[in-house]
Amino acid sequence: MAEENIVYGHLGMVEKDPWLLPDEAELMDRYDLYRQRLAEIEAGSGSIVDFANGYKYYGFNYSYEDKGWWFREWLPAAREVYLFGDFNDWNKKEILLERTYNGNWEVFFPDSEFGNRLVHGSEVKLLVNGCDGSWLERIPSYIRRAVEDPATHNYNGQLWAPEKEFDWTGDSFDIRTVGSLLIYECHMGMAQEEAKVGTYNEFTEKILPRIKEEGYNAIQLMAIAEHPYYGSFGYHVSNFFAPSSRFGTPEELKNLIKTAHCMGIAVIMDIVHSHFVKNINEGLNKFDGSDIYSPPKEKGDHPHWDSKLFDYSKGQVQHFLLSNIKYWMEEFHFDGFRFDGVTSMIYNHHGYTEFDDRKKFFDDTVNRDGLLYLTLANKLIHSIKPEAVTIAEDVSGMPGMCFTIEDGGVGFDYRLGMAIADFWIKLLKDQHDENWDIWDMWNIMTNRLPYVKTIAYCESHDQALVGDKTLAFRLMDKDMYFNMNRASKSIVVDRGIALHKMIRLFTISLGGQAYLNFMGNEFGHPEWIDFPRAGNKWSYNHARRQWSLADNGFLRYSYLAEFDKAMVALVKKYNVLGSGYGWNLQMDEKNQTIVFSHNDLLFVFNWSPTNSIPDYATEVRYPGRYRIILSTDEKRFGGADRLDKKARFFTYPHTFPDGTVKNYMQIYNVNRCATVYKKLAK
Repeated sequence: MAEENIVYGHLGMVEKDPWLLPDEAELMDRYDLYRQRLAEIEAGSGSIVDFANGYKYYGFNYSYEDKGWWFREWLPAAREVYLFGDFNDWNKKEILLERTYNGNWEVFFPDSEFGNRLVHGSEVKLLVNGCDGSWLERIPSYIRRAVEDPATHNYNGQLWAPEKEFDWTGDSFDIRTVGSLLIYECHMGMAQEEAKVGTYNEFTEKILPRIKEEGYNAIQLMAIAEHPYYGSFGYHVSNFFAPSSRFGTPEELKNLIKTAHCMGIAVIMDIVHSHFVKNINEGLNKFDGSDIYSPPKEKGDHPHWDSKLFDYSKGQVQHFLLSNIKYWMEEFHFDGFRFDGVTSMIYNHHGYTEFDDRKKFFDDTVNRDGLLYLTLANKLIHSIKPEAVTIAEDVSGMPGMCFTIEDGGVGFDYRLGMAIADFWIKLLKDQHDENWDIWDMWNIMTNRLPYVKTIAYCESHDQALVGDKTLAFRLMDKDMYFNMNRASKSIVVDRGIALHKMIRLFTISLGGQAYLNFMGNEFGHPEWIDFPRAGNKWSYNHARRQWSLADNGFLRYSYLAEFDKAMVALVKKYNVLGSGYGWNLQMDEKNQTIVFSHNDLLFVFNWSPTNSIPDYATEVRYPGRYRIILSTDEKRFGGADRLDKKARFFTYPHTFPDGTVKNYMQIYNVNRCATVYKKLAK
């Protein structure tokens, strides 16, 4: 176990952030809880990596020594347990499992008797006589594939054991080689233009090359673990070890990941350990007739998500979830995880409060066991693969989330900058352009601790869902349906396109050390996401991505797509995300102009809807000669092309009365435009 970083009697995180000093006792208690649990794990299993081998014991595992399949399940409160399936003509009470120890049940299927019956693809189920007297058919908790019966829509487990294992030869990908993360958030099923459920293979063939061309170096895959209701966006998981069969086979997912790696693209999984589906026919709820995985009675219900909560205080729940993490890393070579619903996991109120008082981070509303589990998860992930990336979706700003475990933190590598997206929505909803406060804009982008790595984004899948609006839709509304032709005239669309580009460039250049975009949003996808449901007559029309809008060249969507590509290329080429905070040079409230620099790049944002100023004097950090390398006003991006990219700009010194000397440069400061200048070599 790594030694803690305690400096002069204080936790390392407190030394780095003295704001935490009044609550160090609580932080130390949390850290002690982690150390105690980790010591127990290491005493019993040798290491946390070995502790997370549940998937190698439970479910189906073949024994070459015994020549047959072992099947095991943890059902401590069950009275009787049977396994049945197509291999025994669905005879429910023929094969009784034996209770062994610690609530485990098992049965052995020798090849001599079952070798030709229990085979790859066999469909299976459990029949469990629960402690509450119920007899319920269940899908094994560690099953690696679950398939839906097209006639009944019921799910069965499936023994998945292809004769030939997937060939990972040559997959030595290291996420550190991609540099600053530029994440493309994806959903397999809705990634195709055709109104249907897309597949792993289609994504590999059609979408990965598009992502590569656009310059993104990481994908974040949503809805991977099996979920019975497609419309849950993958957030009501039923089978945690089963890649969703609606998109294809596990081997096809592995091929997607290997192909991405070959293209230099990291693959991050959107993992849902914050809750699970309520369903009894699928999932973990009342698995042995008791609240086996969740807190008892109504405490086990998420009050807002119509789902069940995990009880992170239970050792076997920790074992299940940690084994799930190791399974995805070892079997599928995921490069990291974005943990969904972290706020719900770490507070008993699940985040439904205003975080307006520091006490709320340290009082008894905090779920210590949830924090403990997340710390153990980060310990495991970085023990298996030190370079792996972990991302916390936490809206509360819990202190310590991105401090190392050795410093007393939870150990995440990144936090999502969720306040940024909320800010843009509120700004567009509540204020006219001429009233935008540039200090508010600057502060929301830079209000982060330097040692807490943040993933900035303007909008994610959340803003694209039906009931909400994307930035493009908030900016252009119905005009997106009638005035996106390049020949059409619309001041609404002109404004929308201009601000869409500026908002993105402002966010990526100031908001954090990494950047995220949801697929299609880069070109202002006009449709909201609405999965098939009774209310829309089970239509797939809004559960797809219309790539042709950006590809056909006749519509203005292509301007936004082209700009996004140029923007991503710029931040990669000049390491903007890795260069720290922007250096604030000028805040001109009258003309709503913000000027800042990253190294030898100068960024000028004129948010004014009307004020274009010739011979505008702006401070520069370094004297010399400059040229324009990117402007949102370029014709190729749908702009008015008011700036001359061939022009060269020379700085001049100005001495102030107090003797201070600063360097300035005169430019044409165009309204509703962002321009990036680069200092030229001598």
